[in-house]
Amino acid sequence: MTPQPPTPEEHPRDLIGIGIGPFNLSLAALAHGVPGGLDTAFYEQRRAFHWHPGLLIEGATLQVPFLADLVTLADPANPWSFLNYLKHRERLFPFYFAEKFHIQRTEYDAYCRWVSENLTDLHFSHQVDAVRWNPERALFEIDFTQLDTHGEAEALGRSYAHHLVVGIGTQPHIPGPLKPLADAPTAPVIHSADYLDHRQQLLTAGHITVIGSGQSGAEVFLDLLRNRPVGAEKITWLTRTEAFAPMEYSKLGLEHFTPDYTHYFHHLPEGVRDQLLPRQWQLHKGIDADTMAAIHDELYRRTQHGGWPDITMTPGVSVRTAGRVATTKVELHLEHTQQGVRERLTTDAVVLATGYRERPLGHLLAGLDPYMRYDTSQRPRIDEEFKLLLDDTVTGNVYVQNAEKHTHGVGAPDLGLAAWRSATILNSLTGKEPYPLPTRTAFTTFGLDKKNQARPAQQPGGLVPLVEQR
Repeated sequence: MTPQPPTPEEHPRDLIGIGIGPFNLSLAALAHGVPGGLDTAFYEQRRAFHWHPGLLIEGATLQVPFLADLVTLADPANPWSFLNYLKHRERLFPFYFAEKFHIQRTEYDAYCRWVSENLTDLHFSHQVDAVRWNPERALFEIDFTQLDTHGEAEALGRSYAHHLVVGIGTQPHIPGPLKPLADAPTAPVIHSADYLDHRQQLLTAGHITVIGSGQSGAEVFLDLLRNRPVGAEKITWLTRTEAFAPMEYSKLGLEHFTPDYTHYFHHLPEGVRDQLLPRQWQLHKGIDADTMAAIHDELYRRTQHGGWPDITMTPGVSVRTAGRVATTKVELHLEHTQQGVRERLTTDAVVLATGYRERPLGHLLAGLDPYMRYDTSQRPRIDEEFKLLLDDTVTGNVYVQNAEKHTHGVGAPDLGLAAWRSATILNSLTGKEPYPLPTRTAFTTFGLDKKNQARPAQQPGGLVPLVEQR
């Protein structure tokens, strides 16, 4: 059935959100607490909330404390907090006695789903097709397709909004040499994002190769190791990094995930930011110390009766090319960077724990391209309040969530800054301060020029001025 032409909504919304992941869910939850209320709508093409379902491995925990929920670090008394979720589930006392600061991923996913099922302004099975600025009405115009239970187009719609927030998340990154195999429907090459969907098939494979040494790679390797026969594990774990390195988790190191550091990073020159980010990989791409310990414990346990487990763990290795052998195997052409040695590895299955990349905004926001400002690398310019810099003729704001790593630093994808960023956006949008934010959040002073590190003082009328970049 061909969907009918869209029927525009009569009244414009204060804010429309595109995408419903943890970050826009945080914004939707905090928007409910704004005095006087906000008329909002959030659209998501999926049928329901799911947070990295392919990596909800049994026992895997978040790398941030439970206080990094959707609202607490901006509004501890908010009804959508994790502790209030436990209270509604009558699990508050068991959690108290469990004494767990880091909760399991499955529990965080269930908590977010509870929030998503109780907020009335979330619209799942709604795929946003286009966004435009309507100069006659001075509003953003959003076209969407409502999907049926099979993901097919059911109806077309059009909404209008004074402001937008884009939180479309990240997408799995497939390295170039392996992309043709990952795209082939029958090739045994998958991204770790889909690990649980293929887990049973992987456990029966003759030999498995895991590529990537971040937290996801470590968790996949550990899960496979625990479920393969002793002495016949047949697992190879490879990474380009020079070591299976721990994630930086010292208390002062974690201050890179504070608003203070975000302010500092934003005011650095563009070239300095671009040089700095790759050097900070261990802040977010290393392996949690408990996971590393669990891997070593499991390997050690398997030596109790003599012999070593049939595993290979080699850092400093890159995949040059890859191809299929017969119909069921994969051949990887490897190079050890330090030794300058090349080798071939034949394996029955490959799990790519090669991380994620920000989803490009260009296609979704193509209608706004004439109004957008870009940096020297053709990336959107984003101000300190997470707004895209647009032409002055556009009177509405477009905010972004987890698309600003190049301007705001390593904390952009971190769950611990979700509530603070959402509060910053709502304060900016309302021109008031429904969520007062701290003026200092770190013991570290990140530079000699201190005026750009603390949050600007609130001015009369509730508006917070932006400090110009030098």
